[in-house]
Amino acid sequence: MHVGQLYATKEKPIISFEFFPPRNEKAAEGFGTVVDTLAELKPDYMSVTFGAGGSTREGSYQTVKQLLVEKKIPTVAYLAGFGLGPEEISLELDRYQDLGVETIFVIRGDEPKNEDFVANKESFAYASGMIAFIKDRYPFCLGCAGYPEGHIQAESLEKDIQFLKLKQDNGAEYAVTQYCYDNDFFFSYVEKCRAAGISIPIIPGIMPVYTLKLTQMLSKVCGTTIPAEMQRGLDQLDAEDKKAVLDFGVNFAVEQCRGLLKKGVAGLHFYTMDRSHSTSEILTRLREEDLL
Repeated sequence: MHVGQLYATKEKPIISFEFFPPRNEKAAEGFGTVVDTLAELKPDYMSVTFGAGGSTREGSYQTVKQLLVEKKIPTVAYLAGFGLGPEEISLELDRYQDLGVETIFVIRGDEPKNEDFVANKESFAYASGMIAFIKDRYPFCLGCAGYPEGHIQAESLEKDIQFLKLKQDNGAEYAVTQYCYDNDFFFSYVEKCRAAGISIPIIPGIMPVYTLKLTQMLSKVCGTTIPAEMQRGLDQLDAEDKKAVLDFGVNFAVEQCRGLLKKGVAGLHFYTMDRSHSTSEILTRLREEDLL
């Protein structure tokens, strides 16, 4: 499945779900149920993340295999190259190519927190270099990440947009953005990207509120702004009332997706956190409103 062509040719917005490989046997037991539940919503594709420094390389491979080969679901494989040398990257790409993967989502990735990790001296400093390396050697369609509020380590938003332009020039065919809760950030970002000569599809990432603790933690890690109105709503919730928290997250995400779809985004990419309830509720409501 060539995701770049999918965004270019399909009339309706593309729907995609992102998973990370189950971290332990207990998580793996429920993972298949989550995937089956979300598969009933008939997404256009699913994607599987790749841990920092290749920490989940085998788990990621097995999860991609489970989705693509066993469940026959179009699947994109992430490749995070921080600390990995060209030979290690090629080894992973060869495995995915043999598996039948046609699209790779390329990110630099974070530095592993494991103190024993030693980065390969030939590893790529940026995703743009990895993209150029892969494009010269493999027939994969390549996706990349965008950051509406700027990457947390970026010198500036403008500099970050220059890096996205370089990713495009080196072979990236579409971008999926880090989630943001204020659509103005996304639309302003797209406008600035277009002005900078970036023409590839730019797809908004959607992160529903799953728990109050997770929302606050991720916003700090990712540099995502929580708008004042949203924060007021969160402040009124009891963290122990899981249903109320999930309902708030679904309602907020539905409203956000409405605004994105009404302005013609090419797709919605849901960060599922390996859960099914919120994404199912959001998509069901959007489809009931004939927005998808």
